[in-house]
Amino acid sequence: MPPSSLSPSPSGASTFGVAETIDVAVIGAGPAGLMAAEVLSAAGWRVDVYDAMPSVGRKFLMAGKGGMNLTHSEPAAPFVARYGKRADAVARWLRRFSADDVRSWAHRLGIDTFVGTSGRVFPVDMKAAPLLRAWLTRLRAAGVRLHVRHRWLGWEAQAAAGPDDLRFATPSGERRVRAKAVVLTLGGASWPQLGSDAAWVPWLQDHGVGVAPLLPANAGFETDWTPHLRERFAGHPVKSVTMTLPDGTTRQGEFVISTHGIEGSLVYALCAPIRDAIRANGSTQIHLDLLPDWREQRVAEEVARPRESRSMASHLQSRLGIAGVKAALLRECLPRETFNDPAALAAGIKRLPLTLLRTRPIAEVISTAGGVALDALDAHLMAKALPGVFCAGEMLDWEAPTGGYLLTACFASACVAGDGAAAYLQALR
Repeated sequence: MPPSSLSPSPSGASTFGVAETIDVAVIGAGPAGLMAAEVLSAAGWRVDVYDAMPSVGRKFLMAGKGGMNLTHSEPAAPFVARYGKRADAVARWLRRFSADDVRSWAHRLGIDTFVGTSGRVFPVDMKAAPLLRAWLTRLRAAGVRLHVRHRWLGWEAQAAAGPDDLRFATPSGERRVRAKAVVLTLGGASWPQLGSDAAWVPWLQDHGVGVAPLLPANAGFETDWTPHLRERFAGHPVKSVTMTLPDGTTRQGEFVISTHGIEGSLVYALCAPIRDAIRANGSTQIHLDLLPDWREQRVAEEVARPRESRSMASHLQSRLGIAGVKAALLRECLPRETFNDPAALAAGIKRLPLTLLRTRPIAEVISTAGGVALDALDAHLMAKALPGVFCAGEMLDWEAPTGGYLLTACFASACVAGDGAAAYLQALR
């Protein structure tokens, strides 16, 4: 998307000291911001969208590089359960804009979708850019004005902050905008180079809006690999395993060995309880079942079979199919003497201990937990302490695993906030 196609509209441009008055400002041009703009423009309001980056939707495009996962096809009850402690709140948003609505919305943009083998929903071409282009074309046709390279600096009158007197840093100097309503969709703190730098946190806190600490979500975890495992197996997937947490939570899937530890879909699905255990205890120990489809007794019988002149590595490969990265994990995580004790080795295969020490830095993770406290907002996602200021998307205090759940809830919360802002504006007339 060439930046010139998204450059600020010259209409109504202002410089410091001369504020332009508009209906509604949407600050943040990611998927939540663009969806809020769509809802508001459909309700008949003139919408101005501001973003600090040279072009819009940068994190959206980055997420689409591996295949644009729009949503998930699973039934409503398990879908909602993916939002953990915030399931009830997100369920209310999803009643406004559901996973099925995401697919219908994409189809109206001319983007066909399909359901993958994992239940995830993708555009047929697996790309984010065509969808974003079609979306921006529709928004511009509806009169939405996009202002890039506009970094929000907070409010001009900090003692009386509200929708009016917004300050923006632009290439041509500081700009002031007076809006009747504001929708903030500023993201969390992951991938700050794409615009989500959490600079907004103190500005809201200073005006009585509760903000829960931002934490890594959908994150990898660090452990102290030996140089051998790190150098030989970083980047290797560990497929078809079961991961069990200290509280008994168990999930099957796959993950990836990283230079620092572990990452990937299975890790992300269990990120919140692992992260919280590390925060509480300094570290945590998980257990891996390397052969989840094998009964423990059968594993023990196969390990105990005579191996004659074969090495233990050859024995495990021929009897159990354990080789490569799984064999390396056994050597990494079990004491050397275990390999001389068939019963202990079989037990280790079914319950391999792995100590996780730290979460990866928040700037590099997929998403963040924490953010604007939901009890600081009303049912329309308007800040109770700042009438006329609405919040949506990842900057709210919720989290979800990858698989389309993040994007769906961002869209849904933006629809709720957009509806709320439209109703607020209508009441001002």
